[in-house]
Amino acid sequence: MNSTPVVIAMIEDDAGHARLIEKNLRRAGVHNEIVPLTDGASSMAYLFGPDGSGLVSKGRPMLILLDLNLPDMSGTDILKRVKENEHLSVVPVVVLTTTDDQLEIQRCYDLGCNVYVTKPVDYQKFANAITQLGLFVSVMQVPVAA
Repeated sequence: MNSTPVVIAMIEDDAGHARLIEKNLRRAGVHNEIVPLTDGASSMAYLFGPDGSGLVSKGRPMLILLDLNLPDMSGTDILKRVKENEHLSVVPVVVLTTTDDQLEIQRCYDLGCNVYVTKPVDYQKFANAITQLGLFVSVMQVPVAA
């Protein structure tokens, strides 16, 4: 059993939202490390590594909180790249955004997001969703590299 704690990669360009999300996660009893990423470029570098292969994330227990509206690229592009990558496709992605457009929501689920939460959110519901995902990730078996 892999007991490495799950790292939460929080891709959110709004500092106020980021603080609110972190505060509510902590309040919900989620004490995992949160890696704040504020744009597409730094997010891609963190997730896919310097060579862009995603190998850097292989076997790394992780949960991605993804805002769709980033200054330099679309969150849906990041979601698509993550779910198409052999090393990252198993990582749960929670889309957290101001867009409540049904087509956009459907597109995110089609691309493979696990949960779609609209901001401003009911933070209790959000915290519950994160806690459940955290529990899910903590019991998720991470395949050991051969």
